[in-house]
Formats: sequence, structure tokens, C-alpha cells
Amino acid sequence: MYVAGFPARGDQAPDFELPGTAGTFRLSAQRGKPVILLFYPRDQSAVCTTQFCSYRDHDADLATLGAVVVGISAQDIASHERFIARHALRLPLLADVELEVAKAYGVRSRLLGTKRATFVIDADGIVRYRHEHLLSLSFDSVEDLGRALAPLG
Repeated sequence: MYVAGFPARGDQAPDFELPGTAGTFRLSAQRGKPVILLFYPRDQSAVCTTQFCSYRDHDADLATLGAVVVGISAQDIASHERFIARHALRLPLLADVELEVAKAYGVRSRLLGTKRATFVIDADGIVRYRHEHLLSLSFDSVEDLGRALAPLG
């Protein structure tokens, strides 16, 4: 499901630059390799913690996907760093404090700030997979991410 005017499969992914826990991240600087954007509502929330701990626990499997993987939410870098430290997370988290990137990708929510959604972007910057999670109560597992990347082959 997507909102008209926002990137769907086959569309060019909107470029952006955000501060992150591993430094500044610019989407267009990742060309040449697939990118997975994991939008999520909030650091330390129950489902978000389960999601990112799952990625931590399957870190070796995630690494074999051969994609750049980042989390994006509206909290600031300090919040992201506390989240990472508390749960020994390994993925870089990006701070979309003004919700501009969430808005550009059609995943801004009045209630949550950022909806839980996954985007797979190919090496040329084209959206190849988009999955919004209704109510933000579920998330894409590492296996789901692998299936989404498989067609990029």
C-alpha cells in the first residue's frame, strides 16, 4: 500500500542526507549497492526494540545480504545512541527529527511520527520493494529482507 505521489516500486528513491550514529548518511552516496531503509516509530518502544534486537541477533545473516541497512526515526542522535548502547545494536540509526524524509517516502504519521516501513532500493537508486506495516505492530525479518533483495540478484 502506498500514498499517491510517494515512491512506489519502480520509482526513483528520493535522495536525502541525515545525521546518523555512524556519521552523516546520504542516499545517493550509496549508489552501486542496494540499500534497505527501515523506518520505525520510536527508540525503546516494545516492537522497535524487538525489531532491532532481531537484526542484532541475526547480524551474520544480515551481513550476507550485501546491502547497506539503516534505521530511520524522528528521535535525535542522543536518543539513538542510548538505544544502541542499551541493546548492543549494530545497525546505524538516522535522525529524521523534522520528519522530512518520512514525509518524502510517504510514511509520516500524525499519531506515530514515523510509520514502520521497509524500502529496498537497488544499486541505481530505484525503489524495488516497499512494505508499510499496518499499525506498526510487525516488521520485516532478516529472512523477509533477503526475499525482498533476491530479485536484485
